[in-house]
Amino acid sequence: MAKEQVVDTYQDYVNDKIQVEDEEGHYELDEEDESPIEEVRITVPNTDDPTIPCNTFRMWFLGIFWTLVIAFINMFFYLRQTGITLGYSVVALLSLPMGHFMARVLPTRQFNLFGWRFTLNPGPFSLKEHVLIGTMISCTGATAYAVDIVILQKVFYHDHKPFIAGYLLVLTTQMTGFAFAGALRQFLIRPAHMVWPANLVYVSLFRSLHHTTERPEDQGRMSRMRYFYYVTLGSFLWYWFPNYIFPTVGVLSWICWIKPDNVVLAQLTGSNGLGFGTIALDWAAVTLYVQALITPWFAQVNILVGLVVVVYVMVPWAYYTNLWNSKSYPILSADLYTLDGGFYNISEVLVDNILKPEKYVSYGVMRMDSFFALTYGVGFAGLTATIVHVLLYNGKEMVQNWKTSRLGDEDIHTRLMSVYKEVPDWWYGILFVITLALSFVTCVVYDYMPWWALILALAIAAVFALPVGIVQAVTNQQPGLNVVTEYIIGYLLPGHAIANVTFKTYGYIVNTQALAFTQDLKLGHYMKIPPRIMFMAQVIATFLASTVNLVTAIWLVNTRPKICTEDGYPFTCRSTQTFYSASVIWGAIGPARVFGNKDGAIYSPDQWGFLIGALLPIPFWYATKIYPNVQWLKLVHWPVLLAATSNIPPGLPYFFTNGLFLGFVFMYILRRYRYRWWSRYNYLSSAAMDTGVAIGGILIFFIFQNNNINFPNWWGNPAYNDGTTIEDMNAAALDHCALASANYYGVIPQ
Repeated sequence: MAKEQVVDTYQDYVNDKIQVEDEEGHYELDEEDESPIEEVRITVPNTDDPTIPCNTFRMWFLGIFWTLVIAFINMFFYLRQTGITLGYSVVALLSLPMGHFMARVLPTRQFNLFGWRFTLNPGPFSLKEHVLIGTMISCTGATAYAVDIVILQKVFYHDHKPFIAGYLLVLTTQMTGFAFAGALRQFLIRPAHMVWPANLVYVSLFRSLHHTTERPEDQGRMSRMRYFYYVTLGSFLWYWFPNYIFPTVGVLSWICWIKPDNVVLAQLTGSNGLGFGTIALDWAAVTLYVQALITPWFAQVNILVGLVVVVYVMVPWAYYTNLWNSKSYPILSADLYTLDGGFYNISEVLVDNILKPEKYVSYGVMRMDSFFALTYGVGFAGLTATIVHVLLYNGKEMVQNWKTSRLGDEDIHTRLMSVYKEVPDWWYGILFVITLALSFVTCVVYDYMPWWALILALAIAAVFALPVGIVQAVTNQQPGLNVVTEYIIGYLLPGHAIANVTFKTYGYIVNTQALAFTQDLKLGHYMKIPPRIMFMAQVIATFLASTVNLVTAIWLVNTRPKICTEDGYPFTCRSTQTFYSASVIWGAIGPARVFGNKDGAIYSPDQWGFLIGALLPIPFWYATKIYPNVQWLKLVHWPVLLAATSNIPPGLPYFFTNGLFLGFVFMYILRRYRYRWWSRYNYLSSAAMDTGVAIGGILIFFIFQNNNINFPNWWGNPAYNDGTTIEDMNAAALDHCALASANYYGVIPQ
């Protein structure tokens, strides 16, 4: 459709609605024609100008450039002990002056290429170009999950496959989810109440960087742009203290200091234990899992309840009653142990990376700490609770969404988007056929897992896409499918570690990627980005990022001696170590020998979680029908509550408690009593803090740490026993509470 036709189509719609055209040429609609969701109403404009250029040379150049850069940096830091993830905020800040510069210097003449007329410089650098660049970076923000499988094979299982095998594995697991995103559009993007809260931060950020005019009621207040820069500067300056100059201030386990040689006190209050009372002054830590300024307050309350029940009630009871011989192990650890508390050597029970049952019986059963074991049971419950909760609370709604989408009953943002050509279903279909074919080649030709396992994994990802997506779109929390996928394939293919993690990746990550793409499509919906351009930006960015992630990881594995070990510091691969432990539990040994009744398995009670999770939402849903005026009953969200501890480990409890405190201040106190400030600055604050942290982390690493320039040791930056720096030591020693990582008898596993 030509640009003139697009404008005419848009004008036909707005003629019935327009009251006045503002000084920027944007169409202002009736005040009544607003989003029914308050957070969206105060953040997302209900206007659009379809003539704004977005599919430009500038957008593609900057988007591809930053995709390559960020994909490399994020993969590089992912394997380091102190990981950093760069995303929207940093690139939004850095790409803006680059875009303006290109708008000034690029030639404006028009070119004619086989009848296609275009220009390198269609005018001022636009908001829509900027959002598309950010969307491409979003596809690189989380490093490709399947890269861990490649590292696992090379480093832990010494199974060397050709580069093309790993490349196809990474590419297919990252891109297959696109087809599911296409099917989810009418359920998770078009309905107004599918908010996707994280997108409101990005909308606020981009609008602040581009719109400098103020509403009359905001005259005299600090501009959003100036506020953003001030908070970014403050975040950047402070980041140097907890991460370089004064690391102890980032983790203040002050209760433990009363008597740091008391094991029980250290386990309960130390940062590497349960972290009760631990204060963290490091933004990167306290917002890593909760995202306190984004997640709705009702969801944070559910997280708090789940955290208290599991971490501060169930775990101490299990540990100090010596359930599963737990006193022989630390109270919180992702490591695997023998009965007497030593580290479990999985190589003793494998031959050609396949479990030998007689060796397993002879060497002894695998043990884990009670926290790790209980969180698996809670994860089982969270899975079935998600299904039941969505069916009870959202079942009729999903049917209604299907009907209303066909009848054209849409909100203002959907109507504004109607002037743009939608992505045809066959685009998604062709992409799915290609990735599915390559997935079969990957799994069968390179012997990752049988063909039937691939079909089953993708079926699980597809079935759970909608219920998990509804939970994330409303609460900003995403229940993961990692546990259920590991569980299923662990029973179907016991003893095969690589097949287990491959199945998990195709089931879990394809689902996660589908929802990540859907979230980006919702951002494009809010910012009125043409869907076809958004689709192309996502596909190209994902392809490039997957390639760079894998090449970077292989380069590090081949060039860094002892990578993913303590001796390989700083490339200790914390997340990959947890991934390896899961491959042992679910794959090499298998759930029958861990959670079943085979060869001395002792964690079988965890499987009751499936039944408990399915039952928990039912009485609360029924109570809402009997007592419709009791509002708090409607806010009980079992999938979020049960998923509260799903990231512990590798996360630590104090990450959550400190994040929830920030959430109480910003999402409850300030929203309720300082609403004007909250509506103007809250989401912008989150973006600015993230930007300052990311810039600070990059500079500290490349200027100092990469050149082995360490800050002098003192009480706030203590040295380890042999004089090495704080980065080399166990995190528990950072807060002067080293016994938090010891077992009940005061022994720290070596």
